[in-house]
Amino acid sequence: MGPRGPHNVNVGLKHVKKIHNLLDEIGYDSENYNVNIPANAKWSPNGVTIAGGNKAGCATNQFNWPYGLSVDDDQTVVIADCWNHRIMQWKNGNATNGQVVAGGNGVGSRLNEFNQPLDVLIDKKTDSLIICDNGNQRIVRWSRRSGTTQGNILFEKIKCYGVAMDEQGYIYASDHGTNEVRRYQLDQKNGVVVAGSCSTGSGLNQLNYPTYLFVDRQQNVYVSDNHNHRVMKWKKGATEGIVVAGGHGKGCALTQLDGPQGLFVDALGTVYVADEGNNRIMRWTQGGQQGTIIAGGNGWGARANQFNHPVGLSFDRHGNLYVVDWGSDRVQRFSIE
Repeated sequence: MGPRGPHNVNVGLKHVKKIHNLLDEIGYDSENYNVNIPANAKWSPNGVTIAGGNKAGCATNQFNWPYGLSVDDDQTVVIADCWNHRIMQWKNGNATNGQVVAGGNGVGSRLNEFNQPLDVLIDKKTDSLIICDNGNQRIVRWSRRSGTTQGNILFEKIKCYGVAMDEQGYIYASDHGTNEVRRYQLDQKNGVVVAGSCSTGSGLNQLNYPTYLFVDRQQNVYVSDNHNHRVMKWKKGATEGIVVAGGHGKGCALTQLDGPQGLFVDALGTVYVADEGNNRIMRWTQGGQQGTIIAGGNGWGARANQFNHPVGLSFDRHGNLYVVDWGSDRVQRFSIE
């Protein structure tokens, strides 16, 4: 990103007004990132690398298999850097170096260590990070306050892949070992099953390797059902889910997905999913019979309009799209137009 030049004050005021109008149209809620993106929204076809992109490594300008991410309302991005066993933070506008904000002490099971973290979310109410520590089969809370040197274990004995939180503070986690999604409260160590069952399958009451999650204001749970190549919606209290994206077998047609990963749902119920095997980001309107490609879809690669296995996915309050491009060890931002 080049240096900023001088600008006219009137132009600046017009720009601020334009941003405010866009936020009104998008309908962003800073408490839970509930974004209502216009139906005709488009994003730049070329992404900008805002973190990593310097090949695999353990320096602060590198990743080694990044997975899930979370975006704060000031566009600070927090990423689970899986094979470096750490959580990285990149401040808005600084694509050179990130900061280790949790872990980074090698692989292990001590309170200052991780073993292949796969997802992270920002808990703004407690100013902390909630982390899926997959290899240690636990969920950890790590304070964002400076000087924090270790986390504390919230829940154990879960092969956690994705983690989410609702407005009431309940924590949701996918367990790819039992093919379930469970909801936890802090005094409830075992959790309550809210999606899936104890058996693997493709029935509407089953999941097969659930990965990332999204929970809306009504506590409906959306799950990337990875090996079934579909996204499922489980209404609060339901015993079966509803297919809201994919579900027509593995493939690259607009009705299909190939190993869905990162997941986001806006205020209108539109589903955005990282279609990893097809190297594209798909958008499914509520009730739609097929999706549309909003980023990628130009084959496998490391160009600005390509992905190499996209996994994590999120939006900021302006409607800009953030994607963890796992195979290229980078995070790409696609600006809303």
